[in-house]
Amino acid sequence: MLRPMLHPKRLSHRLFAALAVFSLLSFPSHALDLPEGASGLAQKPLVTAKKHMIVAAHPLATQAGLDMLRKGGAAIDAGIAAQMVLTLVEPQSSGIGGGAFILYWDAAQETLTSFDGRETAPAGATPELFLDAVGQPLPRRVAMHSGLSVGVPGALAVLKLVHDEYGKLPWAELFQPAIKFARDGFPVSARLSKLLGEADLNTFDAAARAYFFDKNGKPHPPGTILKNEALAETLETIASEGIDAFYKGPIAADIAKSVQSDRRGAGTLSEGDIANYRPKKREPLCVPYRGSSVCGMGPPSSGAVAVGQTLKLIEPFDLGATPMEANATHAILEAERLAFADRARYLADPGFVDVPVEGLLDNDYLAERRKLIDPERAAETVTHGTPPNLSSAFGRDATKEKGGTSHVSVVDDSSDAFSMTTTIETAFGARSMVRGFLLNNQLTDFSFLPKDEDGNDIANRVEPGKRPRSSMDPTMIFGPDGELDYVLGSPGGPGIILFNLKAIIAMMDWGLDPAEAAALINFGGTPRGVLLETGPEWDDLASALTAKGHSVKRIPMTSGLHIIAVRPDGLEGGADPRRDGVALGD
Repeated sequence: MLRPMLHPKRLSHRLFAALAVFSLLSFPSHALDLPEGASGLAQKPLVTAKKHMIVAAHPLATQAGLDMLRKGGAAIDAGIAAQMVLTLVEPQSSGIGGGAFILYWDAAQETLTSFDGRETAPAGATPELFLDAVGQPLPRRVAMHSGLSVGVPGALAVLKLVHDEYGKLPWAELFQPAIKFARDGFPVSARLSKLLGEADLNTFDAAARAYFFDKNGKPHPPGTILKNEALAETLETIASEGIDAFYKGPIAADIAKSVQSDRRGAGTLSEGDIANYRPKKREPLCVPYRGSSVCGMGPPSSGAVAVGQTLKLIEPFDLGATPMEANATHAILEAERLAFADRARYLADPGFVDVPVEGLLDNDYLAERRKLIDPERAAETVTHGTPPNLSSAFGRDATKEKGGTSHVSVVDDSSDAFSMTTTIETAFGARSMVRGFLLNNQLTDFSFLPKDEDGNDIANRVEPGKRPRSSMDPTMIFGPDGELDYVLGSPGGPGIILFNLKAIIAMMDWGLDPAEAAALINFGGTPRGVLLETGPEWDDLASALTAKGHSVKRIPMTSGLHIIAVRPDGLEGGADPRRDGVALGD
């Protein structure tokens, strides 16, 4: 546990009058008819509240969380209710078959704790898990959509761990909204239908095909009322019997059977692997920036290290007061490229690799790395550095990551806060359905190659019991006085790092509010070049960056930022216009 910015006085609980804002019906799922924001995208409204707030990726999930807050529930209570509904209504992104990272702020005790619910590799996994008979990496599609890719789910275990410490409402009560929606049905969103339409029907197992597609193999159109009785029964069992009903007994047996008998590629995940899963409490990783403290998730996530390196690299630069000015954007991109090069080399599960976190954030080391940033010209190539006090050799990384993820931000009546990034990895995970929920394909976040061309072990190689490297980075920012200022996070695979950085800089340097920051154009620097979101309003920026030597690739960059700002007079919430999320509060 950590006190991010200690100060003499204890944080006082804010007592706000109730103010109802924005009913569920105020938010169309497509969110196409809202006013334009700083990015030219349809910006969702800034939502304000006095007592409590939740921002989640679907209106039904957000409403479920708000209902728990209205009952006097803690932030974790709202987060659990939202996650259970997301399992049903946003199955492409997260669910009880996946994992999660959580930051939790206890305002009364002034402590911040991070919780690791990342999936683990089964005992039978080997470094050669994703190699074929002649030692070549399997095609990613083959690996991702098979039993080979399924890790032990950690989401339920980590949520229960946090609830045992901070929850106020009964465990079983938190499952009731999801059970009701599963049994009564929910309208298929335009986003869910679109993603199903883009997916290959043949990559889903029989149970998933039967649920997501009609008898002609077509995805259910938007507005279709979809019921999931199997999930309702699963959630009822977990609600009444606790998480042992998931990690031991018939549900665990069915998960193991599905993985081991998968005709698309059988894995070794066993009932014993599932029963032995344990979430972990970890120290959050905090770095200073502009007098504040930016806190996120340390290894096995690479998120807070890469965010922290980037912020420390750019802090001496004048980023101006106007968003996305070319020189400022160039400096941010070059810093991100340097951070991503280090990330690829050094970040992995600290239970298996001596990750040089302290060295990567060392001020002298970063001062040397900063000298590589030419204010006028992009570097032609970017490679990793050599941080101080390395204890071993690290191989050249061969990991390729995708992202099917969600994020929930909550602040409750006691000013406690919850930030959770949760995932089943790529869209629809392994595309295997067991008892109404999808299994993750998280093991493909490992490097398929165990060694580099020089024979050095790759830090993020597959090993039994290991947690694959992640980019998920639930984030909280504390002001110079130790007060909580922001709760945020995003889905997006490795793009999470870029999206979180964009939001942090937008709010702390450019003065944008949460809704404006979420809607601002996405951009990012990687060792292979620069990504810039599509949109003609940013053509001049693309040209300016190209003139500085950047290789600019214009692509859709679908973030899902969910941000809460804690102000002296209440709360402000912003949801990303690129997805279905909404902010609700009282």
